[in-house]
Amino acid sequence: MLTKTKLIAAAAALATLATPALAQRDPAYAAARQSGQVGEKIDGYLGIVGASTPALQAIVNDINIKRRAVYAEKAKAANATLDEYALTAGCQAILATSPGEKYQAPDGSWQTRGSGAPQRDARCP
Repeated sequence: MLTKTKLIAAAAALATLATPALAQRDPAYAAARQSGQVGEKIDGYLGIVGASTPALQAIVNDINIKRRAVYAEKAKAANATLDEYALTAGCQAILATSPGEKYQAPDGSWQTRGSGAPQRDARCP
């Protein structure tokens, strides 16, 4: 039997599949991700690492607005709160980062993914 946490985790894992497709559609996002200007945050949203520019902020805002809409829909379907779903999606997105990409560690610091597993929040399923 699936628990609520496992159900949310499974749904969040499916939602993170859109990230690579987004990168293929938006070369500016792909370049920002590859260069370490943006990274995955524990709260399920994309964050800016270091200095921001209006163009970079616009990319991040656009992606985060789209993520929030997906999270809200999926959270409702999973009978979860938006925050619960977003956290689980953040856990999955961090786990799906590739070596060299940035992610937010549990202490809030930005880390670069190495060849091993990323640091994950204790609340991650």
